[in-house]
Amino acid sequence: MQKIINVNDEKPMVPICNAMESEEVVGIVGTYLKYHREGRTGDVVNTAASRGTDSEKQHKLTETANMVNNYFDLVTDFYEWGWGQSFHFAPRHKDETFISSIARHEYYLAHKLCLNNEIKVQNEIDLNDNNNSNNSNHSNNSNHLPLVIDVGCGVGGPMRNIARFCQVRVIGINNNRYQISRGDKLNHRYGIQHLCSFRLGDFNRLPFEDGTFDGAYQIEATAHAADKRVVYGEIFRVLKPGQCFGSYEWALTNLYDSRNHHHRQIKQMIEEGNGLPGIATTQEIVQVLKDVGFEIIDAHDAALNSAIPWYDPLEAKYTSITNFKHTKIGRFFCDWSLYALETLRIAPKGSRDVSNFLNTAAVSLAESGRLGIFTPMFFTLARKPIKILN
Repeated sequence: MQKIINVNDEKPMVPICNAMESEEVVGIVGTYLKYHREGRTGDVVNTAASRGTDSEKQHKLTETANMVNNYFDLVTDFYEWGWGQSFHFAPRHKDETFISSIARHEYYLAHKLCLNNEIKVQNEIDLNDNNNSNNSNHSNNSNHLPLVIDVGCGVGGPMRNIARFCQVRVIGINNNRYQISRGDKLNHRYGIQHLCSFRLGDFNRLPFEDGTFDGAYQIEATAHAADKRVVYGEIFRVLKPGQCFGSYEWALTNLYDSRNHHHRQIKQMIEEGNGLPGIATTQEIVQVLKDVGFEIIDAHDAALNSAIPWYDPLEAKYTSITNFKHTKIGRFFCDWSLYALETLRIAPKGSRDVSNFLNTAAVSLAESGRLGIFTPMFFTLARKPIKILN
């Protein structure tokens, strides 16, 4: 039985932003909200950085990367407090716990990645020959294992579960220094640093040679990309021929109607509350994967297989300890507590603002789920052809 690496060992009563100095928080919150409220979101994110001059394209990519980086500086501690170390949704069976569903969602993705079996079999032989080695030989043994990239890895919850489940090495790419510092500490806490590591970098310009990786995946991370064509193209480049890219993408479903004011409003609230430059449709996602050269093996909405709605953790429930924080009383308690902590200068001023726009995000996500106009888990499995036609 695989160990499920769970939430923080020490959890505060209310979340506090620790990624920056107290006096910086208010300014970062203002900059972040200004980006969204000046109409710079809602872009067509499959071509956003493909239009205009080279300098305009680069400006778009840089501006969006800075917005997303600011967002995660503000919200990472809130995410860990309220969600755990794996920042994503999951389909859930009846009588299945939230944490179990999160892990199963990751294991399903790992299983579907189709890593090179011959490499894995040979590695198992190599590792069995060294069965009596001590922990100091971990890094030497792990060098023989398949190498996988986690694109937009957060604090590394999925990579730790997947590395153990598949016995692979995982490098997580992340442009946020605070999340990497948190992830490094967690890797060492769980003794998995020989399999998991982080690289500071931009997923629009992956700092790796062509054909480096035996597999690639992303879980709700490239939703933050200004142009999916750019990031998917980079993933295609660094994959070895014949290997696969697995993805859970945020997407608008066929039920979304761009002419419907309520639908547009929900979409805008999701973008503002979750650090998104826009949201692609499921058709656009598949088409961009094809455009950059991938062969599509599978594409489906994993949310449709969920007995318990994916947005259930965001619903207000007075009878649930986990969901109580989403009730009016729970939000009032959190808001009041943050106000008191800000007044006492224990929490940085601006923490309440972060909590408020995250609450807006939760409300809009739950409403989008009830309407069926949005999914956070559009699953695609795509393969880089062995022979690439010019």
